[in-house]
Amino acid sequence: MNHDCLKLTTYFGERDRTEHHLVADELLDLYERHEIQASVLLRGIEGFGAKHRLRTDRLLTLSEDLPVVSVAVDTRTRIENLFDEVLQIKRRGLVTLERARLLEGEVPAGRIPDELGEATKLTVYVGRQERVGRTPAFIAVCDLLRRRGLMGATVLLGVDGTTHGLRARARFFSRNAEVPMMIVSVGAGEDIWRVLPEVAGLLRRPLMTLERVRMCKRDGRLLARPHELPGSDEHGLPLWQKLIVHTSESARVEGHSLHRELVRRLRQANLAGATSLRGIWGFHGDHAPHGDKLLQLHRNVPVMTIVIDVPERIAAAFEIVDQLTGERGLVTSEMVPASAAPSDAGSHGGLRLARHRF
Repeated sequence: MNHDCLKLTTYFGERDRTEHHLVADELLDLYERHEIQASVLLRGIEGFGAKHRLRTDRLLTLSEDLPVVSVAVDTRTRIENLFDEVLQIKRRGLVTLERARLLEGEVPAGRIPDELGEATKLTVYVGRQERVGRTPAFIAVCDLLRRRGLMGATVLLGVDGTTHGLRARARFFSRNAEVPMMIVSVGAGEDIWRVLPEVAGLLRRPLMTLERVRMCKRDGRLLARPHELPGSDEHGLPLWQKLIVHTSESARVEGHSLHRELVRRLRQANLAGATSLRGIWGFHGDHAPHGDKLLQLHRNVPVMTIVIDVPERIAAAFEIVDQLTGERGLVTSEMVPASAAPSDAGSHGGLRLARHRF
C-alpha cells in the first residue's frame, strides 16, 4: 500500500518530565494508544536546543540528560489526531512536521512520483533481531542498498517504539527482538525507486517511508547548495529547513571528532539546534558498510547530525558544514513545512503545513 503520510518528530531532553512521568514515556504511550504505524525513540550523543544548553555523553554530569529524538509516521489523519495531545505535553524542545510517502506490504509499480525525482530519503523500519536468512536484516538491507548505488545509509537503534501499531521497548532482561530500528538511506530518486521491490522482498512485513531531499555534498565534493527558501509561504506560514550530515565517529577534523566539532561550531554560531545520533551500522560514499569491531582504537560507527533552523540561518550553517566536510561526509538538505517550540510559557509556532514549490 502507498499512502501520503506525515512524519512528526520531537526533540527534547532525556530527563525532561511532566508532573508525573518522563516526556519520552508520555509520547510513546500516546503513540501506542493511537496504534501509530511506525515510531522510534532514539537516544542522542550530543546536541543543543534554543537555549544553547549542551547535552553530551563526553562528560559524566552532562551525560545524565542526553538529547532524545522521537519519530512517529502514519497517515495524515492519524498524525493530525495526535497534534493537540503532543503539544499539551508540557516540556521544552522542538516539534517538526514533514510530508512523506508511507509504503507497507507490496511496493506499487509505475513511474516515480515527481516530488521524489531529484533525490530521495528512504527510511526502512525493521526489528532489532529481524533476520534475512542467517543475516541481521539491517546488514542485509545496507548491503543491498550499497550494491544498488545508493549514496549512504545509517542504522539507528531505538530504545522504544511501535511497528505496525504494536509497542516494543528495550528492557534489561529481554532479547528485545522487536524493538524498532531505522535504516535511513539517501540516493538518486530513480535508484531508490528501482530498489524498493528488492528491499520489500527481503522483509517479512515491509514498512518504509520516502521523502524528498537534496544531495549537497559527498566525500568532500560539492554537489549542490541547499535550496534558497523564503522565510514563509504565500499565506504567511513559516518555513524551516534541515541539514543532515552523515559521517563516522572515527572521522577527525583538527584533531577532534568531526561531529562534535560540528556541534560546537554551530552552537557558537547561535543556530536554533543540532542533535547527533550514533548509529550501529552503515555506509556513506564509497566506504564499505561498517560498525563496531573488537580491538579497534576508535569506534568506527556512523553518526548522523541533524541541524534545524530558519532558511536564512541554515544558509550560514551550511558554510560551517561545508568547511568541516572538506574530505568526508554525506550532506543533505530538506524543507521543514511546520515547526512548534513548546516551553513552560506555551508553544511558539504551529503545526499548520506550509506549502512552497521549488
